[in-house]
Amino acid sequence: MADFMDQIDRRLLQALQERPGLTQRDLAERVGLSQNACWRRLKRLEERGVLRGAQTVIDRHALGLDLVVFTMIRTRHHSADWLARFHRHVVAIPEVIDVFRIAGDYDYMLKIVTADMASFDRVYRSLIELDLETVTSCFAMEAIAENRPLPVMR
Repeated sequence: MADFMDQIDRRLLQALQERPGLTQRDLAERVGLSQNACWRRLKRLEERGVLRGAQTVIDRHALGLDLVVFTMIRTRHHSADWLARFHRHVVAIPEVIDVFRIAGDYDYMLKIVTADMASFDRVYRSLIELDLETVTSCFAMEAIAENRPLPVMR
């Protein structure tokens, strides 16, 4: 954990994850700070890159996005130019919500969220335009824990 953070900073981060819509006043009260002290700490956390804006969590099922697919990719190419092209291509696909470069038998893992199998097939067809060696997908049957908070309280 970052050594510049103390317990109050960690409590701020925990509170922000648990209740992202808290006003600064409510947040300050929750962690036992004045509003000004809370603001200064939040600014410091932003400057250090710990806080990078606020996000709203949207229920994907409410939007009809019921299919979650984890796709592992092994590439044929590893040149800097090809990798840059690959990165541009996958982040341009809106259904690809997470992309990780990984170690092991595969080079990348993508989390893809779509409405149904036909929608996923369109994403798949877009991916294979890249001349990949292997594309393997696993379909999630149930989300047991999703969008969990980061473990900031240690």
